[in-house]
Amino acid sequence: MTSDDEPYCSALAPHPCDHCFPSSRAADLPSYRLAALDQDFILGDSMRGVRFLLEYQKVEEALRDWGVLSTIVVFGSARVRTGQAGRSGFWYDEARKFGRLASEQGGALSRSDGKRVNVIATGGGPGIMEAANRGAHDACAPTIGFNITLPREQVPNPYTTPELTFRFHYFAIRKMHLAMRASALVVFPGGFGTMDEMFEILTLRQTGKAPKVPIVLFDRTFWQQAINLDVFCENGMIESADRDLFAYADTSEDVWQTLLNQGLVRTQPD
Repeated sequence: MTSDDEPYCSALAPHPCDHCFPSSRAADLPSYRLAALDQDFILGDSMRGVRFLLEYQKVEEALRDWGVLSTIVVFGSARVRTGQAGRSGFWYDEARKFGRLASEQGGALSRSDGKRVNVIATGGGPGIMEAANRGAHDACAPTIGFNITLPREQVPNPYTTPELTFRFHYFAIRKMHLAMRASALVVFPGGFGTMDEMFEILTLRQTGKAPKVPIVLFDRTFWQQAINLDVFCENGMIESADRDLFAYADTSEDVWQTLLNQGLVRTQPD
């Protein structure tokens, strides 16, 4: 009998391996856990694609349950606060006014065939995001917060609808949900995060990867000081026509009227 013919475990004494004998330990081992309930497995590197799908689908089902057909996405700084002196306080107040105005006149309050349109959606945090959600809350309209887990934990602001307050791990899936239902984009002054989100949408529009939606930048003076588009055009980085991808406005009423002038639909399409 060669070594290849020997049984998996030889009859040595004492027996060299525990796994050959009946054991009550099996039910306690990770291998026996249901895959869907095995957190170590689900959070492992090989399951990243599955986690992408789960993060997308969980939010998708909640939005469908609430009949959210389209959103007006508001970006802006998390650092401004209500009552601040100067331009920051003005930006907060105008974002709040816009959130209420858009919710009252845009279709978020009513359900047509079980659907709502132009629901205010933000990143769910403080600052401009809070202000826009707060304005929608003032109108008693549903409003969405797409939060993201950050090293300094971001707590959702108190004005998002609880059932429409979400938390993401992956920026990519969060950005997808911010973009895919957007019927309009309003960008208040902000920092790197605001710039990132704004240029993401502008790139999708420039490349034809997203449908044409109105994009309004609030406070012309700020944005023209922050981004010198002449330099981009003079060096051939963008076409002159790319300037027409967005408009400017300086009050909440101007933002709303500009959205309407650029084709924002206030009722559910047939």
